Amino acid sequence: MAKLPDTFTYSIMSKKTLNKNLGKARSAKKDEFYTQLPDIENELKHYKKHLKGKVVLCNCDDPRISNFFHYFSYGFEKLKLKKLITTCYKNQERDFFSQNKSEKAIYLEYEGDKNANKVPDPEEIGIKQLKRDGDFRSEECIELLKQADIVVTNPPFSLFREYVAQLIKYDKKFVIIGSYNAITYKEIFKFIKEDKLWLGNGFNNGNAYFQTAHPKEFAKGVYNEETGLVKFRNVTWYTNLDINKRHEDIILYEKYNPEKYPTYDNYDAINVNKTKEIPADYDGVMGVPITFMDKYNPEQFEILGCNRGVDQDPNRVYGRGSFLNGKETFKRLFIRNKKLG
Repeated sequence: MAKLPDTFTYSIMSKKTLNKNLGKARSAKKDEFYTQLPDIENELKHYKKHLKGKVVLCNCDDPRISNFFHYFSYGFEKLKLKKLITTCYKNQERDFFSQNKSEKAIYLEYEGDKNANKVPDPEEIGIKQLKRDGDFRSEECIELLKQADIVVTNPPFSLFREYVAQLIKYDKKFVIIGSYNAITYKEIFKFIKEDKLWLGNGFNNGNAYFQTAHPKEFAKGVYNEETGLVKFRNVTWYTNLDINKRHEDIILYEKYNPEKYPTYDNYDAINVNKTKEIPADYDGVMGVPITFMDKYNPEQFEILGCNRGVDQDPNRVYGRGSFLNGKETFKRLFIRNKKLG
């Protein structure tokens, strides 16, 4: 077994170093962010029954700095995992640990504690070099993907469409982070409509905090110099694993009246500004904000379309912008209450 570098050993053993602002995003889009351990813990506690006995893959994670690797390696026995595989893209920039360029991409395999000290020691972790750059789309990374039961990571936002398409193609279960706006991407919305993907439990109060190597890219108030964290309210968790939240009905209190719920100029549907304002007695089509997906129960509602992209609807009914009194509304999903039909 290859010996892990001392710098790697240090990162494994220290929570503090895992939260440092390390490395640089490989993409010119600078969309690589490091997820905080509490956020990972808060989300993944809802999936423990799914993780038991499974091979977990984190395929967009440098294990030297990844809190996903930390979570799964330290919680391996408690979660009753079968194996943990972690891959990362080749680091072409100086990093915090070695101060050297990493010429080779690596992947790690961890199969649990061998010496009963309840710590993922370096000698227990198999570190192997990849032939190519560690891109999740490469052949060797796809072979690792085929071994996995569940994929958990924070993929590059700019590659989210392609990343999800690959997971669906290889029929993988997953828990991943993505932009809220991805709900209306034509490549993602079709999976939502086909019930192949939905939202996870989400970040506390809708606030997600990430380490970033490019703080200057963010306005004051988004990046906090004291914590070294950037705050996003437009990201969420996506999954295709069943969770309790998905079977909870939205409690509806409002009653329909045409003044409060006007009909769109160009749709036979009413406009609803907030999910909590969905009328309990309306059995027609309603346009709701995309935040509806946080409360979506497929047993209660049917998703018919959205007002972005005509090709999302084979009948070409939905997809155009929605207008009220000549003014275009924000992004809307079109839904119908199945229990009133």
